[in-house]
Amino acid sequence: MKRLTRRSAVLGLLAAPLTARAGAQIEEPLIDSVRSVLSSAIAQAAPPRPRFDDVDSRMAYLRWLGTMSERLKKRKTEAQIRIEFLETVWYEAKRAGLEPSLVLGLIQVESGFRKYAISTAGARGYMQVMPFWTRSIGDGNAASLFHMQTNLRFGCVILRHYLDREKGDLFLALGRYNGSRGRAEYPNLVFGARRQWLLPGQT
Repeated sequence: MKRLTRRSAVLGLLAAPLTARAGAQIEEPLIDSVRSVLSSAIAQAAPPRPRFDDVDSRMAYLRWLGTMSERLKKRKTEAQIRIEFLETVWYEAKRAGLEPSLVLGLIQVESGFRKYAISTAGARGYMQVMPFWTRSIGDGNAASLFHMQTNLRFGCVILRHYLDREKGDLFLALGRYNGSRGRAEYPNLVFGARRQWLLPGQT
């Protein structure tokens, strides 16, 4: 009975209108080498049109793009904006060594796919990036976090950083991203949302 109740609660949270959840993320001092690596990762050029070595890889990408676009249609009704968003999610996730489905799940939980979402603590945009990150590894312009690609790049680079710090433990990395390291609620919400963005046959 407890398991059913907990599952119902999680499903209810996923179905309800989402508010911005981030904001407890802790600003931690970065050693110079880490700061340099993260700053470099943030500063690299905008995503090119994806290029593929073979037809199968290109077809797999196009299938992903078509499937995700259909699923996202209710949240982003304009096709061009939706496709541009998904292309950027795919690029930034792959660039950071993350699953696009994980990044989409995190965005769903964090902001409900709202570009201009702001948490009570001031975290901004799709991936609810705290403004202190722009001072730590960016140019200090917190307003840039409302720019789609900038926000997605910061979010993916930060999550990759936390994943590296936690030696690949995604549960702990997600908790650190949310400022709730060691507690289950937030990682479980992201894992649940991630399942909605998997292709058929993926686990």
